[in-house]
Amino acid sequence: MSLILNILWLVFGGIWMAAGWVVAAVIMALTIIGLPWARSALEIAHYTLLPFGNRVVPREDAGLATGPLGVIGNLLWLVFAGWWLALAHLLTAVMWAITIIGLPFAWAHLKLAGLALWPMGRTVVPAVG
Repeated sequence: MSLILNILWLVFGGIWMAAGWVVAAVIMALTIIGLPWARSALEIAHYTLLPFGNRVVPREDAGLATGPLGVIGNLLWLVFAGWWLALAHLLTAVMWAITIIGLPFAWAHLKLAGLALWPMGRTVVPAVG
């Protein structure tokens, strides 16, 4: 079932949302200082391409991403990139939620919108069950 949902996701806009994450990663990487955010953005871009069958969990070995520096990093991310990615996911979720068939896609976009606001210190893992 995940395969079918992921194929439909890609056909109906998943590629564009992942491209937004890649653009954010490239911009962050160009600043050099933004390399930690670029890594997170690329991991989330991959998750945005194939959201079904995966889930996001807090990282066990997050190191600096979970302490005070992680909070500052996430706040900077929120200001410079997170809000517009979250807004794009939220608007797309609203459009998908209009139809019954689109509800799984709307839910996936809502999860991605939350992730867009606070990405550091989290990682993508295969969903169990």
